[in-house]
Amino acid sequence: MPKAMKEHLQQDMACEGLLECFHGLKDLDREVFKVLADAEQALTVDEIAGAVERERSTAYRSIQGLLGAGIVRKEQINYDHGGYYHVYRVADSSEMAQHMRRMLNDWYAQMGQLIQEFEDKYEGAGSIDATS
Repeated sequence: MPKAMKEHLQQDMACEGLLECFHGLKDLDREVFKVLADAEQALTVDEIAGAVERERSTAYRSIQGLLGAGIVRKEQINYDHGGYYHVYRVADSSEMAQHMRRMLNDWYAQMGQLIQEFEDKYEGAGSIDATS
């Protein structure tokens, strides 16, 4: 069950907590992100799987989720004799921050609209009629 806004505002958040809050990252996703963030170069799925000590398919699913969230970038490396493979790296931090700002602004606008609808619906409720 989602936490109440009050609970979110009262807890201390680290950067990883921010990514989890915005993108719903699971433990493995955070692990994969950290491996990629700490890597000096882009990594293959096999290298990532080895670093997080998981099966290749499990690591791949996590990478796909991170790609979908815009947290990770995929690059194609071509062999000279034909064929290719993919490597992964974290997205640019300013891109991620910009994306989170857009998400926050969208959320803020939605909450503002819901608050206005609440106010309109219950306008005058609970007020005492002075003419009685």
